[in-house]
Parts: sequence; structure tokens; C-alpha cells
Amino acid sequence: MARSAWLAVPAYLVATAALLAALATAAVASTGGAPTPAGSAPPPPSQSGTPDAAPSPGTPRLLSAKTSPRKSFYYGARSPRLSYEIASDRPSNDLRIDVVGPGGETVVSFYRNDVAPGTPDSVSWDGTVAGGRAAPNGRYSFRISPQSGDPVAQQSLDRSIQEARRRASSSASPSTSFNLGFALYGYSFPILGSHDFGGAGGRFGAGRAGHTHEGQDVMAACGTPLVAARGGTVQYSGYQSLAGNYLVIDGKGTGYDTAYMHLLAPSPLQEGMTVRTGEPIGLVGQTGDATACHLHFEMWTPPGWYEGGSPIDPLPFLERWDAYS
Repeated sequence: MARSAWLAVPAYLVATAALLAALATAAVASTGGAPTPAGSAPPPPSQSGTPDAAPSPGTPRLLSAKTSPRKSFYYGARSPRLSYEIASDRPSNDLRIDVVGPGGETVVSFYRNDVAPGTPDSVSWDGTVAGGRAAPNGRYSFRISPQSGDPVAQQSLDRSIQEARRRASSSASPSTSFNLGFALYGYSFPILGSHDFGGAGGRFGAGRAGHTHEGQDVMAACGTPLVAARGGTVQYSGYQSLAGNYLVIDGKGTGYDTAYMHLLAPSPLQEGMTVRTGEPIGLVGQTGDATACHLHFEMWTPPGWYEGGSPIDPLPFLERWDAYS
């Protein structure tokens, strides 16, 4: 179908309070998504800083450390954040905090100078590596070290970490929780609720009258919340007789576009708006040429949806995202 046919019907945009409320709770709980599709941008990540020219010679000990959320998404509404507090024999301490990758490699480092004992501090990472590229999927952790490189100071920190872990494991109180690790993924599964991938008729390439199926149907109850599989910029938002209410997102850091069709109501998101990975975009519906409640999901190669790209089979990707989301 020509792109002009998709754009022939004007966009009909409605953002009701009930829709936003329904999406918010599920998204925050499951993906760390923004409270509403019109929610404010997440706070900027921490600056890496520079090492102190004469790092303090103290022997810091880690009193507490908590990483949240424990599962994050690239370009998501909530970046991985380490909140921590130290004790020390010095009034100020120069620390280095590394993000350690799945293979034990240092991905990025943050230099925190003049950290006072007994004063909460935090760092956050936006999930990017050298060149601004998205970090690969995997398990990551924060690692805290003294900038001085003094082995005695490092041993003191390591012992305090072990002690903090023992205290946390023997306590049922959330206030004593201790964790440095988290998971990071590039995409989120787009449906927050019970779903299945249906039969052969809903597969990519299945026969249709005059064309083939260009996406994957994911069956779910009408009203089930939908989130952005990959954040980016809303490229199209509107209605078409076959697709019903639909939305197309140009993915951040990738030339791929993702399309979401048969939404229950017009998405609150409008063309040109920024959307984060895992952020609410609408509800599963049955609008357009649909015989059952489901999400019709498409992925298009660069340069994008009806801009010279081609649809590809999204099922392998959906299955992969479903396994960890």
C-alpha cells in the first residue's frame, strides 16, 4: 500500500485521563517507564568527571549501596542509578565508580571527588558506550574504588562490601538492601500483560487479499497496555481503515522503525514527540480491519517505514524481548 494511502485520513488524537492512568501503573511496575506518555524527560546522566590530581589517601568503607531500577532499557525513562554512602577516616574522599560489563570489562568510569562520609551520593548511567552507541544487552554492575589506587584502601572497601552484603542477606528489612548489579536491554516487549503469538495466519508473510502480511500479530485482551519497544521520535500517529489507530516510532540510535496497529483509541502521542523505551503509547484494541483484539507489530529496515525501507519478520525479536521483559 502506498504511503499516501496511510496518510489520507487525518490523525484523530485523544489523550484521556483514564488512558494515562491505566498505562502509568503497569509501565512503571514492569519497565521503569515514564508515568504518562506526556511525562517529563528523565534527569540527565552523571558527568564522568575528571580524576583528582592528588587523590585523598583515606580508607573509605561502603555503608550502603542500592542500584535502581534493577532492569533498565536503553533510552528508557529511568537510567540505572547507584545510590551509596561511605564511612571514612578522612573528611573528603576521591572515588572512582566503574560500570562493569558482562565480560568484566570497564564500560565507563565516573570520578567523584571530595565525597564526604555519611553523606548520600549517587551516579547514573545512560546506557551508552564510546561514540554514543547503545551498550549491548547483558548484566552490568557498579564497582567503587579509591582513586588513590592504594591496595590497603581497596581492601577496606572490599571488606565493607562483603559485610554489607552479609547484613542485607540476613535482614528482611528493605532499608538494609544492598545491590550493585542491574540488567540493561536495548528493547522492551511492547505488551504489558498476558499474550500469545497466535497461529500461522498472524505470521509475517502470511497471505492476505492482494498482499502479504507485513508484521506479526500478538494476541492480547483489548485494553492491555502497550509500551514503546524502542524509544525515539513519533513518526506517524493516526488512523487508517486497515490498521485502525496506529503509531510509528523512529527508533533512537537505530535506523529501524517500529509500527503498532489496531490500538483501542488514538495514541496520546503526536508526531514529532519524543517517546522513551518502555513508555506507554496506547492500549491493545481491535480497530480497523481486525477480527480480534491484538497488536499488529511491524519492524522496518533503514531508512524506515514507507521511506525506502522494507518490513522484516519481527517474531524472532519479539520472542527475544519477551524472554527478558
